[in-house]
Amino acid sequence: MGHLLVVESWVGAMSTLLPRAIREAGHTFTFATRDLGHYLQGEPGAGGVHPLLSGGNVVTTETNDLAQLLATVERLHAAMEFDGVLSSCDYYLPAAAAVAARLGLPGASVQAVERACRKDRTRAAMDDAGLPGPRYAVTEGWRETAAAARGLGYPLVVKPVDLCAGMFVREVADESQLLHSWRSLAEFPVNARHQERVPLLLLEEVLDGPEVSVETVTWQGRTHVVGITDKSLAAAPWFVESGHMFPADLGAADRSATADAAVAALAAVGYEHGVAHTEFRLTAAGPRLVEINPRPAGNRITELVRRVTGIDLPMAAARLALGEKPDLAPADTGVRSAAVSFLLPELPGTLAASPAAPDPCDAPDVVEWQVKPAGTRVGDGRSNNHYLGHVMVLDRDGAGARTRAEELLRGVSVEITPDPEPAAA
Repeated sequence: MGHLLVVESWVGAMSTLLPRAIREAGHTFTFATRDLGHYLQGEPGAGGVHPLLSGGNVVTTETNDLAQLLATVERLHAAMEFDGVLSSCDYYLPAAAAVAARLGLPGASVQAVERACRKDRTRAAMDDAGLPGPRYAVTEGWRETAAAARGLGYPLVVKPVDLCAGMFVREVADESQLLHSWRSLAEFPVNARHQERVPLLLLEEVLDGPEVSVETVTWQGRTHVVGITDKSLAAAPWFVESGHMFPADLGAADRSATADAAVAALAAVGYEHGVAHTEFRLTAAGPRLVEINPRPAGNRITELVRRVTGIDLPMAAARLALGEKPDLAPADTGVRSAAVSFLLPELPGTLAASPAAPDPCDAPDVVEWQVKPAGTRVGDGRSNNHYLGHVMVLDRDGAGARTRAEELLRGVSVEITPDPEPAAA
């Protein structure tokens, strides 16, 4: 039996899937967090306890201070003897890698994880490797940003280099829209986990074509492509993920080219150990990298993969953290495609009533229907943080799961009490 240290986590799907995988693999874990209350707000598991809090131990320590975290973990390791370290939250992946390195435990190098997590460093690594990508510029300050945008030409995609879930990522058509994005980011000096942000902006040429992600497992420097997932986008000019299907309905040439591009991108950043979720646009000139995520995919994608192939990517992540080779042999599950579609808010406010299940939600091909309860605060729908619910369906005959999932949600109505207008000065 192995003992894993889990350093923070997202509070979405992976906060339940990763603890489940660790337990089913026969291991235990200690959960380290700086803010226990952040997880007490999540959905409780069996017995009314959130799965992240059901490990062998829960430790509160300052995870945003790497020196303090390393000192705490070294003391804990002397008593508990950790066998591996991991995190599912992008903001703590470099810290988890640093802890693993300090304790001499398996994991990707800190440099590789930092290159993958920082979008500007990913672009630089791709350039160094001679891999194709969009024209881009990394800027700081408004004058530099405006000048770089004029040099690249509009429209452009604006990205913060160190945020997740699509936050503040949008297409801008002119300088006035760019200024609005720049000001919005300037007013957001810390991320959702209260870490100080890097004040850099990434401007990129717009990539046209469908968006997909490649799910991979890298062991001893060799990357195995598990499959490719498609992506539906909504809320333009923002890039909100409204759904996914696995496997993506692609021709053989596109599948091969995209898989090869993912392997090359991971090699470019030096990622030699771990699960990854790498996103691409399939342009007329071939696949072009959007970003690398050096952890299992979110948004229920790992569940889509498991239902189609039988391959459990959260469990693969746990086994890799322990230095074990994961089982990546596919099984015939009888499912040919699986899809998830997300319910998005149209305006910020409060959910007045929990949306009724789509009809017929009790059909055998519908395997999940989850919604937020009435009274939930609703965001503006401009990032992947504001879903109101989702439906997941299976297709045992072909690639029809995505169409079916989208049809089910199309008839769902959502009643939101909008935020009051600010009082006039």
